[in-house]
Amino acid sequence: MQLKNSRYVGQPLPRVEDFRLLTGNGLFVDDFHRPNMTFAVVVRSPVAHGRLMSIDASAAQALDGVYAVLSAKDLGPEIPRIPFRIAAFKEATPFQQPVIAKDKVRYVGEPVAVVIAESQAIAEDASELIQIEIDELPPIASSRDSVRGDALMLEELSSNIAFQYNIDRGNVADVFSGAFYKRRETFYVQRHTAVPMEMRGLVADWDESNCRMSVWGAAKVPFFNRHVLAEMLGLPDNRVDLIELDVGGGFGVRGEFYPEDFLIPFAARHLQKPVKWAEDRREHLMATNHSREFDCELEIACDAQGKVLGLRGKVVADLGAYVGTTGGILASRAAQFMPGPYDIPALSIDVLSVATNKTPSGSYRGPGRFESCFARERLFDIAARDLGIDPVAFRRQNLLKPDQLPYPTGKLVPYEQDASYDHGDHLAVLRRCASEIGWEEKAHLRGREVDGRYHGIGFGSFIDSSGAGPKENCRIRLEQDSRVSVFIGSSALGQGIETGLSQICADALEVSIERVGIYHGSTTLLDEGFGSFHSRSIIMGGNAIADAAENLKSLLRVEAARLLGCDIANVQYGNEMFTAPAQDPLSIVDLARQLPNTIEADGTFGTKLKPYGYGTHAAHVAVDIRTGHVEVIDYVAVEDVGKMINPLLVHGQKIGAIVQGLGGVFLEQLSYDENAQFLTGSLADYLLPTSTDYPNIRAICLDLTRTGRNPMGVKGVGEDAIAPVAAVIGNAVADALSTFGVQPARLPLTPCAIWQLLCDTAQNRTE
Repeated sequence: MQLKNSRYVGQPLPRVEDFRLLTGNGLFVDDFHRPNMTFAVVVRSPVAHGRLMSIDASAAQALDGVYAVLSAKDLGPEIPRIPFRIAAFKEATPFQQPVIAKDKVRYVGEPVAVVIAESQAIAEDASELIQIEIDELPPIASSRDSVRGDALMLEELSSNIAFQYNIDRGNVADVFSGAFYKRRETFYVQRHTAVPMEMRGLVADWDESNCRMSVWGAAKVPFFNRHVLAEMLGLPDNRVDLIELDVGGGFGVRGEFYPEDFLIPFAARHLQKPVKWAEDRREHLMATNHSREFDCELEIACDAQGKVLGLRGKVVADLGAYVGTTGGILASRAAQFMPGPYDIPALSIDVLSVATNKTPSGSYRGPGRFESCFARERLFDIAARDLGIDPVAFRRQNLLKPDQLPYPTGKLVPYEQDASYDHGDHLAVLRRCASEIGWEEKAHLRGREVDGRYHGIGFGSFIDSSGAGPKENCRIRLEQDSRVSVFIGSSALGQGIETGLSQICADALEVSIERVGIYHGSTTLLDEGFGSFHSRSIIMGGNAIADAAENLKSLLRVEAARLLGCDIANVQYGNEMFTAPAQDPLSIVDLARQLPNTIEADGTFGTKLKPYGYGTHAAHVAVDIRTGHVEVIDYVAVEDVGKMINPLLVHGQKIGAIVQGLGGVFLEQLSYDENAQFLTGSLADYLLPTSTDYPNIRAICLDLTRTGRNPMGVKGVGEDAIAPVAAVIGNAVADALSTFGVQPARLPLTPCAIWQLLCDTAQNRTE
């Protein structure tokens, strides 16, 4: 439905969550306790690949205060395996992760045992007493090693390739055979991940008398996780409650189903005691999903004027030891979004996802988009330079025009239907971005040295879908004190949905926003919900609220007609008042007080049609060739986000995504040695951006086009701004160092990496 009243929607209201959180009244997992609670520590493999010969826990079990040490033998003959949530490639099934290692370990950090004790300290002490004997096997430390297949992750298989396929459209062979210009390059994005402020944690409590498992600390997709856990425990879904507390950030990695999501509830039922587990930062970096590691060979074909005729190549995703709940999307999304927002008639991409002896990989803000955008936009700039074409003009020629939209993309992922890009004006956004960064005014600076630093400007354009289905559910209740309680299947991950959804509900019901309370995520609230991922909370949850509000208003008009003593057809409602001819107005407050009970209505929204956001980013950088340091002098993002529920929330999402992307460009890397030993187990080794690192970021959010793919006309805004960041910086650095012929193709762009690029380019020129 289109909201008739826009008193709150569209306003930059401060987040309603913030007062509670800033005054110390948040309730996070580590704040939550149960009577007689015990504490768990997960014992993890110190070896990347080997046969698990024995686990001697006798010394740990003898320690005073230890209740149990659990390993695979305590779980029964069949160890549960974690199912796919999305991108369920059947051929990848053998690579599903067991919840605990039984005969073999496959990455440093894989769970091999769980210690439960009366205190965290005792559990940690006991874990250090456990003796693990592992017969080491040759490790697979890279995707190249994996493809070569000298060692195998699963000995019953003949390959380490979890799945592979090809996507294509158009006549690729003919296009490339007759093209005026062709160039092939290789690109690499390093392994890194989300590092939310709050790490994973759980409290599980088994109620034997009611045969019920309760788990606190759920996030992202509680209903899916409830179903998985219930099946593993041999319980019906309605005997398992997953309860959402405050969540200190998600970014794709928090809330997926991990081994601990079974092991801790299993321990609670085994001991008949509440069990708490909370990972520390070393565990988080070692055991929470990694992401992004991506090799890509990409070739472009153009005519003499710079019209892109085709792209072809191969993407290889390093999935780590297992294919987790979302592991299948990394390579598949990279291939899907490789063409970007451009009119490219011919496309062929080979897609490979391979297993290595590293922590399993999964979704991380904008999965596949960040990687594919880096490869494509870097190759576009290389081609433009080779052809002597201005990079903005090159994009202007190839971007989709308004009269080409909606633009059918075909079936670019095997597990989804044919898709099409939404309406938009990509050229207008490009022009605005070029103007904002000062493309023409700063032309004299490009590639020039000023005070020992070389200046450059880079661009990157992107498109991204949002609002994954299948649907979302909601219930709205008018309480007898006239408060409005909203129960929604969307989950809060720090993105501000309590604020945005309150604005939607207040306008839909035409009530004061102070009346509205949002209750989200937990499986105790609704029979079915679908959570928060793929920037879906406002699209799916917001439209479900609007539907429930209409249904509730219909019920309230019936009650108002009864109380006013008139026909329902004569009852009008607006601004919290029910009116009818020749009757005194009835406020919603008075109506609620006169109802014998609360009154509620359900709503739902579902669609397979996804809206697409898009934009162009640009950066002005200065590179000091003496130190390799890159300063981001100016960064501007111009995006057509369409209708904004809360511009302040949108702006925060855009700035946050860009900073997170800059961390991935310059700082963050999960490193392994040649034996697949994990090397970056602390924030002294794994570097993160701080608030002072990138002070000059601007996000300009435009309302140029409204999507028609959901009733409220909204798009997702949480993920897409991270997509072009690596490409933008890579292009800006290449522009700055154009005198030297430097062409960055690998991340991260650390000072050492910049130095190495300069040295390699100089050596190549000498040769």
